Amino acid sequence: MKRLLLLAFVLAVSAAPTRADNWPQWRGPKNDGLSAEKNLPIEWDADKNVVWKLKLPGMGAGTPVVWGDKIFFTSVDGDNIVLMCVTTDGKEKWKKELSNTGAKRYRNPSGADVSDASASCSTDGKHVWACSGNGNLACFTVDGTQVWTLDLQKYGKYNIQFGCHWTPVLYKDKLYLQVMHRNTQIVLALEAATGKEVWKKDRPGFGMGESPDTYASAFIWEGKGEALLIAHGNDYCTAHKLDTGEEVWRVQGLNPSSNRAWRFVSCPLVTSDLIVVPSCKTGPTVGLNPIGAKGDITSDNKAELWRLNSSNTFRTPDVVSPIRIDDIVYLSGDGPFWALDAKTGKEIYRKQLTGFVHRGQMVAADYKIYVTAANGKTDVVQAGKEFHKLTTNSLPDTIFGGPAIADGRLYFRGYNYLWAIGTK
Repeated sequence: MKRLLLLAFVLAVSAAPTRADNWPQWRGPKNDGLSAEKNLPIEWDADKNVVWKLKLPGMGAGTPVVWGDKIFFTSVDGDNIVLMCVTTDGKEKWKKELSNTGAKRYRNPSGADVSDASASCSTDGKHVWACSGNGNLACFTVDGTQVWTLDLQKYGKYNIQFGCHWTPVLYKDKLYLQVMHRNTQIVLALEAATGKEVWKKDRPGFGMGESPDTYASAFIWEGKGEALLIAHGNDYCTAHKLDTGEEVWRVQGLNPSSNRAWRFVSCPLVTSDLIVVPSCKTGPTVGLNPIGAKGDITSDNKAELWRLNSSNTFRTPDVVSPIRIDDIVYLSGDGPFWALDAKTGKEIYRKQLTGFVHRGQMVAADYKIYVTAANGKTDVVQAGKEFHKLTTNSLPDTIFGGPAIADGRLYFRGYNYLWAIGTK
């Protein structure tokens, strides 16, 4: 009997997963910036805890996605935009052309250039979906065979000030996007396997000045009730049914003064019982309960939990999306860093991190939050009600995308290198 029990135990252990979570999409396994990884490094520099670095053919601002031993991301390569696959030992596996119409560059308000290689990919371990800023959306096998391609400019010629950076979100067998610029305002569902349109829905907004210029991406909400597509842009945040695109609710008042110089970059934080909706500039940040929410979300709707207006001490995130750990929501500006009570929106603290433009999304693992600035500095903050900055680390690179976390490492996509940070 003891031998049988020992055999059963050995079989159970051998059948258990040996790898930690993959990072299959822009903001991780649940698209909320959180990883279940433990014991990640909190200190590094150009030499310390750099497992490897790989010279890249050109700039790019997307977060890498990781599945098993493969890493996927897009890059400028001469006059082209390419989809690259790199192994987790730092070797280029393949590179495929995604666009050959010229790699446009846009002067970002931060003073740095951004490019048509700014959207992150999505993968299910069998296929990878990638989007170029010229509108080319494509599906490849993880071995580099192109399955299909679709020109998103068929829905309207692109007209947006700083280029298109929307990341497609994969949910079950569908691919969902928001396509929002001055010539088109739609949400869209495609068959992931074929690229065939399932439905297309107009998604109107304020539509004046910069408002149609949307740099945020779509998300999927899962909770009590049917899953919903969350779209954020053109002065509103909306929820849509996945089977038809029909609008379910709409957050009002995100551009309270009808400012024509208003555009959304920061994305909502989407969790099962709380969605945190940022706006921009001096706009508000709204916390809502998505369970059963319907209609216009205002202070008169019970779904709205709190609304925090900008003040001398608080500003809505302009680029970096919020992140939540337990009952605390964390927000980052270009240096200022806030902790809010998730239930009430009440400020717990406001502190200062690296004072520089922040464009990469925050990630967190093992109650540690990684906040990356574009100058390559990453502050590591201990989660909790008391502020405690653990370290500030620096890489000699320009980093516009947040890191991916997988199998004990952080992967940073710089303009010059792909960096693997881990314990050697």
